Amino acid sequence: MADIAPATVHLVGAGPGDPELLTIKAVRLIRDARLIVHDGLVSDDILALAGPQTELVSVAKQRSRHSMPQEAINALLVRFALAGEPVVRLKGGDPFIFGRGGEEVDACRAAGVPVEVVPGISAAIGAAAQAQLPLTHREASSAVSFVAGQCKGLTDQDWSGLAGKGRTLVIYMGVATAADIADKLMADGVSPAIPVAVLENGTRTNMRSLRTLLADLGDMVAREEVKSPALIVVGDVAAHALARDVLADWAAKGESISEMRS
Repeated sequence: MADIAPATVHLVGAGPGDPELLTIKAVRLIRDARLIVHDGLVSDDILALAGPQTELVSVAKQRSRHSMPQEAINALLVRFALAGEPVVRLKGGDPFIFGRGGEEVDACRAAGVPVEVVPGISAAIGAAAQAQLPLTHREASSAVSFVAGQCKGLTDQDWSGLAGKGRTLVIYMGVATAADIADKLMADGVSPAIPVAVLENGTRTNMRSLRTLLADLGDMVAREEVKSPALIVVGDVAAHALARDVLADWAAKGESISEMRS
């Protein structure tokens, strides 16, 4: 019997949730796939693009609870590919921005499995665009940083250079630790009065865009019952005139950024 050639694993970015933001290549791969291994952040609308021939395998992860450890996901992809079964590994946002795509590429390469990466619109880019919030702006910010808010050792890190005058900080996966993040930033010298935006369910029909100040961040997240997926944007761009809240009211303690900063 002839040896079976390894099939390709396609790491595909599904974007922030709106299927119209998928790349043309991503749509083609999803529609033609026989097997899709997907994260929990991939929206139902995007999964609905798969054809009747497609088997869907969920490896959804939640904070502090994984339905499948990353090592097991890596092994699953390799096993399917070595059996000659092409795999679409569908990941929310972009595979290489907090998507652990690099680990999956490494696992495939180590096993001799061909791999292709199809980029997607990262949650920060999509949600900020939907909220009309420019992450950089000539008059407000010339630098932007992305960090993960649920990472271990949060209190040991120095965030003083990530937020402040002329800089924008975007925090992924920070809802559960929002109060700790605010305390950490203020302890590192960031002004309690710096504007903050919280973008929940970015680009989806139930998106909310909330504004407050850093000192109120933890209370606002609790008050508004913000749920994941959500991004926290820290910086003057959160108060920019273009950042109109088109889908939700301002946080309960302020009618506008100008009033909250007065």
